[in-house]
Amino acid sequence: MSSLFSLKGKVIVITGGTGYLGSAMTEGFLEHGAKVYIASRGITEKKQFVDGLREKYSSKIEFLKMDITKIESIKDGIKYIQSKENKIDVLVNNAYYGKTGDLLTSSEQDWLDCFNGSIHATYRMTKEVLPIMLENGGGSIINIASMYGLVSPNPSIYGKSMQNNPPQYGAAKASICQFTRYLAGHFGNQNIRANCIAPGPFPNETTQKNQEFITQLSEKNPMGRIGKPEELKGIAVLLASNASSYINGQTISVDGGWTIW
Repeated sequence: MSSLFSLKGKVIVITGGTGYLGSAMTEGFLEHGAKVYIASRGITEKKQFVDGLREKYSSKIEFLKMDITKIESIKDGIKYIQSKENKIDVLVNNAYYGKTGDLLTSSEQDWLDCFNGSIHATYRMTKEVLPIMLENGGGSIINIASMYGLVSPNPSIYGKSMQNNPPQYGAAKASICQFTRYLAGHFGNQNIRANCIAPGPFPNETTQKNQEFITQLSEKNPMGRIGKPEELKGIAVLLASNASSYINGQTISVDGGWTIW
């Protein structure tokens, strides 16, 4: 079983790999032997995390400053990886940016920015990496969606928390799920698998300071708690490894049961 889940020899590219959830997935890949390229705009902002990874996995990790909203930045980054590795086995489209708010308070620019930093970025990254995977006989594309790409947020749990989930977030994440199904259907017969991970309530450290809001989130969840970033390691390693060789086109919720209701 250890060889089935091994990532030794695999080259993985993850966007937003120093973020709250991305950092856990990055560590999971490294722990299982992969060579990981982290593409991020904010590498210098995560100095302690980055330095720790470099110390522990110096030969297995590389950081690329990449702006997923700019195609030339993506092209340059992917070209660099290809020149060094001559392949990309796994692409993890994890990076995201956007604002909180609701339909009436969010601007049209907020809507456009959210799509640009999620589904549009996923499209750009995939389009650049896909030819490399095709040339090398296959690969795995892992797109990070959300429970709110599957169900609508319940406004009653947000109250006065100012953490309202905006309409563009769920719309963009639902688009990622659909794009994933398209990839699975059109490239599965060429040994390229595409799947989604849909995380549930994983509020970051800043949001967790609002205890009232965290209590509301926990009470809505069948497991009675919020998720821990490290709880995404298993599913990420599964989808990157040969253990998932017949899993294709799926959106897998990691949400403590949130989407059953």
